[in-house]
Amino acid sequence: MAAARRLLAVLLPLAWARARLAGGAGGWQAGDVPEEQRCTVDRTDGSVSPAQFLQRFAFSRPVVLRGVTDNSAFQALCTRQKLLAAYGERLVRLSTANTYSYRKVDVPFQEYVERLLKPQDPAALGSDTLYFFGDNNFTEWGSLFQHYVPPPFRIPGTSGAYSFGIAGSGSGVPFHWHGPGYSEVIFGRKRWFLYPPDKTPHFHPNETTLAWLQHTYPTLPPEERPLECTIRPGEVLYFPDRWWHATLNLDTSVFISTFLG
Repeated sequence: MAAARRLLAVLLPLAWARARLAGGAGGWQAGDVPEEQRCTVDRTDGSVSPAQFLQRFAFSRPVVLRGVTDNSAFQALCTRQKLLAAYGERLVRLSTANTYSYRKVDVPFQEYVERLLKPQDPAALGSDTLYFFGDNNFTEWGSLFQHYVPPPFRIPGTSGAYSFGIAGSGSGVPFHWHGPGYSEVIFGRKRWFLYPPDKTPHFHPNETTLAWLQHTYPTLPPEERPLECTIRPGEVLYFPDRWWHATLNLDTSVFISTFLG
């Protein structure tokens, strides 16, 4: 079993990368947000056991997991063409991309994809940026979610709830915290910034992550910078309970989180 998981950890990221290089971005727009190659979040592969995950990461620090799931079937259902065909006429609930208060707007999914899903305006406030993530109608989207394979690691006393999202290049959610969870990118790339619970980041709750990256991040001394990493298709980021985190989509990204509560 351990040998099989190690092989999966090697082959899956290569398969996802080949799909992207072959034009397999699912019809979603690539972005031009610069990527930071440095990753300061721990990484591990499919060879880690459930006991090791609990001991090393579950309650103490985030980790990027590679090769622990095979969601190629789910990815095939998440192309732009297939999602529009299946859900285009259905309403989706959008939230503003700020930290403490959220305005909600209901629009047809096709209108969101064709009119609102666009690169982030660097000058826009979070309260003026609409973001599709989390408010999914599980009755309508359940047929899609049943094809998703969540990470295999469980935390005793918790159960998982899915939040599915699609967002444009440069968009993201500013710093906030909640319970533990996983986030997997299906298409695109997503950059994460994380602080432990006892280290509140310096940010304005109505400033977008892109504006924070441009204005605040460069002024931080090295010891005050967050843990950070960019995750790609085939990778899952785990974050522990009450860790501060902000996200930045480098491309138009399709992603799904599993919140543990």
